[in-house]
Amino acid sequence: MLPASDTPRYLSGFGNEFSSEALPGALPVGRNSPQRPDYGLYAELFSGTAFTVPRSESRRTWLYRIHPSAKHPRFGRLERQIPGREPGPVNPNRLRWNPLECPATPTDLLDGLVTLAATGPAERAEGITVHLYAANTSMQRAFFNADGEWLLVPQTGRLRVVTELGVLEVEPQEIVVLPRGLKFRVELLDATARGYICENHGSALRLPDLGPIGSNGLANPRDFLAPVAHFEEQNTPCTLVQKFLGELFATQLDHSPFNVVAWHGNNVPYKYDLRRFNTIGSISYDHPDPSIFTVLTSPSATHGVANVDFVIFPPRWLVAENTFRPPWFHRNVMNEFMGLIEGVYDAKADGFVPGGASLHNCMSAHGPDDTTAQKAMSVELAPHKVDHTMAFMFETCQVLRASQAALDSTQLQIDYDACWSALADNFTRERS
Repeated sequence: MLPASDTPRYLSGFGNEFSSEALPGALPVGRNSPQRPDYGLYAELFSGTAFTVPRSESRRTWLYRIHPSAKHPRFGRLERQIPGREPGPVNPNRLRWNPLECPATPTDLLDGLVTLAATGPAERAEGITVHLYAANTSMQRAFFNADGEWLLVPQTGRLRVVTELGVLEVEPQEIVVLPRGLKFRVELLDATARGYICENHGSALRLPDLGPIGSNGLANPRDFLAPVAHFEEQNTPCTLVQKFLGELFATQLDHSPFNVVAWHGNNVPYKYDLRRFNTIGSISYDHPDPSIFTVLTSPSATHGVANVDFVIFPPRWLVAENTFRPPWFHRNVMNEFMGLIEGVYDAKADGFVPGGASLHNCMSAHGPDDTTAQKAMSVELAPHKVDHTMAFMFETCQVLRASQAALDSTQLQIDYDACWSALADNFTRERS
């Protein structure tokens, strides 16, 4: 077992075939499932896709572990379930929430989850569910999600994510992606932690194609980091929780589930530092659609339409001539959930604070508030840097229905529409 204080090491790249071993020779050579793996290990295949998908779509990893995952007793349904499992009534309104408050009692990330919105029930093999979390203690149990992969976006508090394949340490302005079914434990490196989770039920997240952009730009594959092999040789009781069809179940193991000594494959957890994103924008007039800020995408069955895009709005230079520079007023066929990690979002002067969230569904008219719009229309245009900020968006082709818990929450801003109410009638028959 590696000491908990060991600084994690990483493998770099995205979508590649990785391999790692914590003991020399633990990885078999020339075969995936030898009759008797070295060190008395068991071979186990961890599949994230159907066996027969095209090679370019295949996600699978071979694990060589002390105990196979099959060694567990029956799962029982937990009394405490994730708040927000029940969808709220149909609501076409623009919605915005203040940040979750820090828990007053010991609460790990799993107990600190609240479901804010979902595109549909968890059994659908498409769409997303959006959760918020607020925690003040490390998990003493292990967890895996059978319903989809997790894209975890910390807003405050550093995390140490112990997974079957190794350890990832993440901080605000970094993200971590945890494949469907991967066992993990989240430990807090600070007193409290708060953030966002996109649970992706559709095709696995991957880098977007660059098209006319060419071979460079946006998120570089080399900046994505996977862990190296790390194992716990512990034969002590451990609670293993799973999320299945939206509900939580648990069983008791007689060993640590983090006992993978070696592995190879591409179905792996990974992290990425959003500050390394290579932003691209206009240097003439207007500005590109927000898709130019896509970090990761999960394609839908319709070509060119995302099951979900993960988009960020990082520090960047604005230099376009004769152009309304904030996000324009718009109505979309897509559905937008937004969060703010740091600073001020350039479309809102106030009300949208770090840790908060907003939801603008299909054809919901939105854009900059009055203060931002008036300033943008009157400011003397010169090169300007949007700085000290990091906002993001989960954008999906399916409507995100707010949960009943989210609509009943004291964090819901009942006066959100007021931020547009002061937009003046500037119309005149005299051409300006």
